[in-house]
Amino acid sequence: MKQRIRVVMVEPEYQQNLGYVARVMKNFGLSRLVLVNPRCKHTGKEAIKYSKHAREVLEGARVAKSLKSAARGLTIGTTGIWRKADSSFYNIFNLPELRNRPDWKRSREITLVLGRDGAGLNKVEIRDCDALVFIGTNPEYPVMNISHALAVMLYELTTPTLSKRYNFDDLRADSKYQERLIKLFDISVRRNKAIRDKKAVSGAFRRILKRSVPTKSEINALAVALSPK
Repeated sequence: MKQRIRVVMVEPEYQQNLGYVARVMKNFGLSRLVLVNPRCKHTGKEAIKYSKHAREVLEGARVAKSLKSAARGLTIGTTGIWRKADSSFYNIFNLPELRNRPDWKRSREITLVLGRDGAGLNKVEIRDCDALVFIGTNPEYPVMNISHALAVMLYELTTPTLSKRYNFDDLRADSKYQERLIKLFDISVRRNKAIRDKKAVSGAFRRILKRSVPTKSEINALAVALSPK
């Protein structure tokens, strides 16, 4: 997924935002950045400073004269004020909807277009996009900084890929793992003569364990305490 996404910034004005965008791109494994008529130096001191360890994204950025020459494949524009889309508003999607579009799934190339730092995309540029994406925010202040908006989009759009790498289920104890602890607890209960209703105590422990989400290390720690001496 991430290898087919390119990010296009239209007339970026501030080096700081350029640096932040490069940093966000590297966070999510992207490297293809295209700048349409940039209004500042994309390899300037401030841009490099705020890109942190994503300097190579800025240094490898391509400069284009128009959005049409910068975009490839399915072109997704962004807007914080969705009514700007005017007659094209029917082609606006929220992020989960966008990922379910048939052309999103089959497109080999995807371009995410970020508008100007202050004014966003104009109506002509919006019409040049195949679709628009809108991130719902507080209506009292609905417009996000472009780097923040990009971070939200990339998190949502690359989640299926990234979630495979960060599989926290491997840390959690499954039912078979828990059963070993339950057996040790049952043995301990049977040996404790002070416990009269052994079945009730064992049942309570089982229910508590099933309601929790213990990790394997937690189960192992408890097993050491319950193991016969």
